[in-house]
Amino acid sequence: MPFALDRSLIDDLPVFESLAPEALDDILAAARAQHYGKGTTVFEQGEPGQSFFLLLHGRLRVTQTTPTGEQIVVRFVHPGDIFGVAIAIGRDTYPGTSVAVVDSIAMRWPSEIWPKLATRYPALAVNVTRVIGSRLQDAHTRLREISTEEVERRVAHAILRLAREANQDREGMDLDFPLSRQDIAEMTGTTLHTASRIMSAWEAAGLVEGGRQRVAIRDLTRLSAIAEGRTDD
Repeated sequence: MPFALDRSLIDDLPVFESLAPEALDDILAAARAQHYGKGTTVFEQGEPGQSFFLLLHGRLRVTQTTPTGEQIVVRFVHPGDIFGVAIAIGRDTYPGTSVAVVDSIAMRWPSEIWPKLATRYPALAVNVTRVIGSRLQDAHTRLREISTEEVERRVAHAILRLAREANQDREGMDLDFPLSRQDIAEMTGTTLHTASRIMSAWEAAGLVEGGRQRVAIRDLTRLSAIAEGRTDD
């Protein structure tokens, strides 16, 4: 069901930092809200980047398929995240596929309006560039982890990173979106068998609690020690 877009939806988000209320109203005037049911593809890898988005509610999984056909989970999109801004990085196609893992609502803008918005509101362009830069740094960190760390540390980093991004990095907190062991494997460059073995061992040791596509942190201190390569717990 359509609903009115009000600046209160976005005025406290980092991507709109330092923008005046009138600027937010102008930016919102070019957007429309769209619902994506669970399992719905928002856009596909290689598809023309005709729109960019900001997630208001729900969660999305972003994946890429390699030339050899292997799928990797690039990241999860959380409420408040801007995504699909292919035009801002000089692309005319989307670099990955985005799928709603729960019912989600996003604001959608036509990509053709981005140059005008970036020129009219330099702070917006700076904020988006900062967000993209942070994601690139995160990608570099994950690449370093895959290249230099043992798989258990990589899995610990992945769980903690997701919890931190979702503001749920506390003991006893469930990640409030579906996360399968296959997702964990694809995020950390390992096999489903290995990811499952590690998660099962952690569950038995009381570090995490799992279920069908569910993860909850039960011992943040010990999980952090594994991520940092410490064994003196």
